[in-house]
Amino acid sequence: MTLRIAFQMDPMETVDIDADTTFALAEAAANRGFELYEYGPQHLAYNEGRIEANARPMTVRRDYDNHVTFQKRRVIDLAKDIDVVWMRQDPPFDMAYITAAHLLERLKGETLVVNDPQWVRSCPEKILPLDYPELMPATLITRDRPAIDAFRAKHKDIILKPLFGNGGAGVFRVKADDSNYSSLLEMFMESSREPVIAQAFLKDVSKGDKRIIIIDGEAVGAINRVPQKGETRSNMHVGGKAVPTDLTKSDMKICDAIGPMLKARGQILVGIDVIGDKMTEINITSPTGVQELKRFSGVDAAALSWDAIEKRLKRA
Repeated sequence: MTLRIAFQMDPMETVDIDADTTFALAEAAANRGFELYEYGPQHLAYNEGRIEANARPMTVRRDYDNHVTFQKRRVIDLAKDIDVVWMRQDPPFDMAYITAAHLLERLKGETLVVNDPQWVRSCPEKILPLDYPELMPATLITRDRPAIDAFRAKHKDIILKPLFGNGGAGVFRVKADDSNYSSLLEMFMESSREPVIAQAFLKDVSKGDKRIIIIDGEAVGAINRVPQKGETRSNMHVGGKAVPTDLTKSDMKICDAIGPMLKARGQILVGIDVIGDKMTEINITSPTGVQELKRFSGVDAAALSWDAIEKRLKRA
């Protein structure tokens, strides 16, 4: 099957080819002989009934000095000219992101969009887990100061973070005697109208924050992200170290619980975050960890994603 693929993403020329999941997806597509295009969300348009993108045809290769070549940018009709659109730009999950999802949703029945944008916009990564409270740490989402005070008094040691943040930005551990608590809350409230999320601190984070990769509803493997000494956050963006790990019984219990939902909602490539036996996030916007998983275990989640996509296209 020869497919035409458009990646809606941050500029391909800026990615780290040893770590970037979108590059791995593009490389796997190129290995299958697919035709590739790249454009940013700023190049997406609704134009008199058409969903268009001012895109660059591209060729990718694992060459550190020359990993991508572009042809001249041109306007393409995403319904007529493209078989699959990958929505892979990094968050923040803001109104621009939601608008792009709304536009791509209009391709339904014409072009397969991965992950399904209807559910991407309806399932923010810190809100979707609320459907499974038994799998989560104790959690509070609010802007109400007395509610946050009461939650902190109950759990003593908590994490405060923005509800729609990413990459570990704005994540703070607040202990019972932390004198910065009021200042942190003021900072959150003044910088945004959004609620904040508070969660009971999980001591197991010192052993790592596991990223489990789920393809079309099935867990295929995991990596562990271990925080630097003295650091609460394990995100690789802030210095967390990726190390090999295995899926445990408690991991599989979580995956078995959420897998059918993800498959039914057209979420081909998903990364969930697990600390100890608790799930903290379900990442469906632009999950990472695919290249590290392949290096550690040999599991090629990029290839498995394309297998799943081709199966869906054959059934359509």
